[in-house]
Amino acid sequence: MMRSGVITGVSVAHDEATVDEIEAATAPDVRDRIAELLATPGVAEAFAIQTCNRSEAYVVTDRAEQGRAALDGIADGVRSGVVDRMDHETSLRHLMRLAAGLESLVLGEDQIIGQLRDAVETARSEDGIGPMLDDTLMKAIHVGERARTETAINEGVVSLGSAAVTLADREADLDGATALVIGAGEMGTVAAESLADTGIDRLVIANRTVPHATHIAETVDVDASGVGLPAAPAATDEASVIISATGSPDPILDADDLADSGATVCIDLGQPRDIDPAAEEHDTVAVHDIDALEAITDRTHARRADAADEVEAMIDEEFDRLLALFKRKRADAAISAMYEGAERVKQREVRTAMAKLDSHGEVTDEQREIIESLADSLVSQLLSAPTKSLRDAAASDDWTTIQTAMQLFNPEFDEVPEVDPDDSAASEDEVNAEEADTADASDGDRQSVSMPDAIPDGVDTVPDSLDDIPDSVEKEMPAHVLEQLSED
Repeated sequence: MMRSGVITGVSVAHDEATVDEIEAATAPDVRDRIAELLATPGVAEAFAIQTCNRSEAYVVTDRAEQGRAALDGIADGVRSGVVDRMDHETSLRHLMRLAAGLESLVLGEDQIIGQLRDAVETARSEDGIGPMLDDTLMKAIHVGERARTETAINEGVVSLGSAAVTLADREADLDGATALVIGAGEMGTVAAESLADTGIDRLVIANRTVPHATHIAETVDVDASGVGLPAAPAATDEASVIISATGSPDPILDADDLADSGATVCIDLGQPRDIDPAAEEHDTVAVHDIDALEAITDRTHARRADAADEVEAMIDEEFDRLLALFKRKRADAAISAMYEGAERVKQREVRTAMAKLDSHGEVTDEQREIIESLADSLVSQLLSAPTKSLRDAAASDDWTTIQTAMQLFNPEFDEVPEVDPDDSAASEDEVNAEEADTADASDGDRQSVSMPDAIPDGVDTVPDSLDDIPDSVEKEMPAHVLEQLSED
């Protein structure tokens, strides 16, 4: 193939969808989703990320229409207006924005980059990550790291966990209160640490793994203890603030669990929900979900607007670099095939020449090295111009030129990639993107075979004629060998 495929993506996220709609688009097990996508005809790579405020999936196929078909059932039952279907370039840019925190409910929050790393490892363990998604996702994570080290995008409230504590502080008097955090994952840990910085007197952390809850309790600067999830309903009796963030498929607390808890503010960050919304039917109980954090995040967005502009410029720069990388790899695939063909011809002709020379007398190792170096040099020089032309053609998506060149070097070659109208490889934006500097291309970009560009050690020059052969070498060469070289 001349191309490495295209990425197609689908997203149901907080910016348009409700919590229920995100839940409807979320698979019970992300590994099963990846496996199902990989089993779809035409899908070469697959990746999915599911968090409390988004459910997204991506596939790599030869044609964009195959990717759209593979992802068609991801958002069944969700309003079409809230489903974001992304083509190749849109997917590339979106993943960079996602890692940088620009797509998060809390602009610039740090938690998403850890979630993205975890999702990549999960997909990799299911053999979902191939060359294209690997380049794309590693670039996205790189952008996320740059955004946080080079800009102020994550200053202030940096996670949903801390935003939840801000909301709880508004809704309830935390001075001297007891708080319950359900879940000891990253979000629960942030919530526990943020609560410890308020005026609460006691903190209870409930988690499926009690030692982990106890470990977090020991690290916070407040009287805290860890308990198991089955103890969470009993702990609600004393808690005036409950923040829940688990990945449980079933509710941790139902309405009956909160019936006698008194005045309680519940903030449910779980996806699916950890707290039954019916609990709010009790007069003394208030239940908030992720949507309730919007007011807090609006102010954070305003404070980080300048930093977001810097990150957008950074993404533009890295986006162009990623497109250039993909184009260079496409060109290298064609160039590699061209060199493979030339290498086969070269080796065949060198063997023929050596056989003819050997039939007239012994040829020394030094003489063989000169002939082989001459052949390598000829191949390198003859293919130098076509190599540049192929790189230029790939940079402008001129696959007709690539096909013609391949047919010249390999008459049996007749495969030409079709260009999908929605395929970003043919889009105007990519055509105008910055072309890769071929002089800076690393050796690692070339595939299958090396492209000889130097004479082996021990051979100073490749002779253009018999006159250029060193006297010391020419004296050792039999007359019939010189005569044969002259005739050739």
